[in-house]
Amino acid sequence: MPFCAPMPVAGRLLAALAIVSLSVPCAARADEAVKPSPVRLASSYGNLHFPAKFPAGTTLSITQWSHFVPRYDKWFDQYAQRWGKANNVQVTVNHISLANLEPSLSSAIAAKQGSTLYEMLSPPSAFIEGLQPLNDVNEAATAAFGPESEVAVHSSYLPIKKEWYGFCHGWVVDPGDYRLSLWKKAGYPNGPQTYDDLVAGAAKIYKQTGIPSGGGLSPNIDAEYFARSVIWSFGGSIQDAHGNVTLDSPQVLRAVEFVRRLHQEAQTPEVFTWNAASNNQAFISGRASYIQNSISFYRSAQQVNPTVAADTGFRPGLKGPDGQVHQTAHVYFIYVLPKYVTDPTQKEAAKKFMLDLEANYSNATYNSELYNFPGFARQVPQLTQTGGWIDHDPFGSKPANKLEVLRGAEKWTAWLGYPGYASPAISEVYQEHLISSMMASVAQGKEMPQQAIKRTAQEIEQVFAKWRDKGYVESGTG
Repeated sequence: MPFCAPMPVAGRLLAALAIVSLSVPCAARADEAVKPSPVRLASSYGNLHFPAKFPAGTTLSITQWSHFVPRYDKWFDQYAQRWGKANNVQVTVNHISLANLEPSLSSAIAAKQGSTLYEMLSPPSAFIEGLQPLNDVNEAATAAFGPESEVAVHSSYLPIKKEWYGFCHGWVVDPGDYRLSLWKKAGYPNGPQTYDDLVAGAAKIYKQTGIPSGGGLSPNIDAEYFARSVIWSFGGSIQDAHGNVTLDSPQVLRAVEFVRRLHQEAQTPEVFTWNAASNNQAFISGRASYIQNSISFYRSAQQVNPTVAADTGFRPGLKGPDGQVHQTAHVYFIYVLPKYVTDPTQKEAAKKFMLDLEANYSNATYNSELYNFPGFARQVPQLTQTGGWIDHDPFGSKPANKLEVLRGAEKWTAWLGYPGYASPAISEVYQEHLISSMMASVAQGKEMPQQAIKRTAQEIEQVFAKWRDKGYVESGTG
């Protein structure tokens, strides 16, 4: 693969910073006007200053997921090695499955040994007792890169402790995805706009074609995010901004009743056994009229089923009964530094790696095929600028602006702790799949909606009480 020669980047970092150029693979096509910025490594970010070279023998080990977009891992591994060479650091990267991330971090913390950095895909606040604060990294990033995304802030900061337990370098949009031809024939040429449209249109499509909707109802990432998006858009929530558990409400009741109706009228029992890849596979194979998912499935469809890719439409989160739209982010890329990492030089190298990655995030966004959105929007102007990647997808979308829905996505994107922060209690509720299990129980007819809500609310109250006693959740007043 050819390499791009370093080029000047005006306004990227302060001129006073000592900067090292680093050649990286040039994935952009020669005829493409908008390219990622050349990779640059700075010696200072805000109040954090780093050596030009780390001492001989410095190591950095990173455990993170195997990315949904294979191109990203190839780029990242090469970037990490070149970063290590430039900084005199021996870097090793271990890619593992999404399902193994939390068990891996948990085991490492318990054993007090493991990788230097772990990249988690949901707020890892439940592990906060085994993590080092990263206040200095986040403060340095804000000083260097400007405002951080609300999604990132609420997923890596705990106000009650005034502690940044992670560094959220990016996040992923979770739009609604629908088959253009099916929905047009059903009378919705622009796809569903509201949740009422979803159930009415999906039921009509299912009756006419036998193709169901794909709202997952099993304990996995997609089902959890779908359930929360419905709850929030119906005006409900799991907690309020002050740490009060608010699940038992008329708004949540309406949301649960909606999911039951959607399943009864437009879905099949297979959704109760789906894993994190199942709704992607169903859509790509033509067996789903609508799913809620990131664009990773679409990138796969472009390669294995171009007909379905061409027939795919995207839209923002659906509107609830009162017009609210709150669709969760799909993934949160959050680096954490466990407490067992005690070597000062190794910690310093880890912090520089995180900041350098954010400084060069246009490369991460590009090589993830627009999957990774930056935690700090200013780092990737190519994404939203006029004529940029959203206007003209460099990876072959037809029409070229097919991904226009991604523009301004933060306005309708929520996070796991919405409208509050992702506390350890919220993190545990997510890890235990309490919300998707509640939805599934009702959809299967095992419980009535109000019964399932009250039971789940009691379980959540117990989780919150445990963490509140430890001082990691607010008092619940306000």
